[in-house]
Amino acid sequence: MSTNRISVYSQYTRSSSSSSTSENLPPRTLARLSREVRSLQKSPPEGVRLVVDEETGLPTNLGELMAEMQGPQGTPYEGKYFLLKLVFGSEFPAVPPRGFFLTKIFHPNVDLSTGAICVNTLKKDWTSETKLSHVLAVIRCLLIVPFPESSLNDEAGKLFMESYDEYAKRARLLADVHGRSSSMTKEGADPADDVTLSKSIADERGVLQSSSDSSRNNSQKPASSPDSPSKKLAAGAVGAKKVNKKKSLKRL
Repeated sequence: MSTNRISVYSQYTRSSSSSSTSENLPPRTLARLSREVRSLQKSPPEGVRLVVDEETGLPTNLGELMAEMQGPQGTPYEGKYFLLKLVFGSEFPAVPPRGFFLTKIFHPNVDLSTGAICVNTLKKDWTSETKLSHVLAVIRCLLIVPFPESSLNDEAGKLFMESYDEYAKRARLLADVHGRSSSMTKEGADPADDVTLSKSIADERGVLQSSSDSSRNNSQKPASSPDSPSKKLAAGAVGAKKVNKKKSLKRL
């Protein structure tokens, strides 16, 4: 693991203005989050890794878990890595966390300005038994099959329905500009990329700071609900998307 890279991420999480910190969470919530973190570190979802402190090997703040997500193959996000966070309140797990992409991304179900993620797994489909590994896997599946009928980014949703090629061009453009080309949690990553990362963090810090409690009700629209993040279903959904882009997409 590259210490330089992870230390930059750690500095990011420590220096950001956070409305949810470990100190504000009750023991029951902290215990549940600790179990979730251990599970994620032992068996992470495909294409997802927790961002942890290089000294402790643990997240710097259990109240805001940071993760790095690899863009799925066959999508405009392929080959890029995106930073996201899950924000937890004192009522977790009775109340779901809120999800935000910190890396700017062009996607129907992600608010372009705040990075807020709209998915039913974090809304009406949430239960106190829902695992964070499932949440992260579903969010990654959302990159494969968006649900444009409940867009947080109306422009992206309209393009996806009317001209997938144009949507893919826009999504790829932003992915090339803001996404990382290499994993910050991968062994042997190139330390020279830290300069680019520092700039990305400076740009994205505004997104993190703007994701206040007011973002909780950022959208009242129905959200996407991919029920299964399996590779088989994802591949089938990609094929269906290309056959008829103007029809409502079948949920995973």
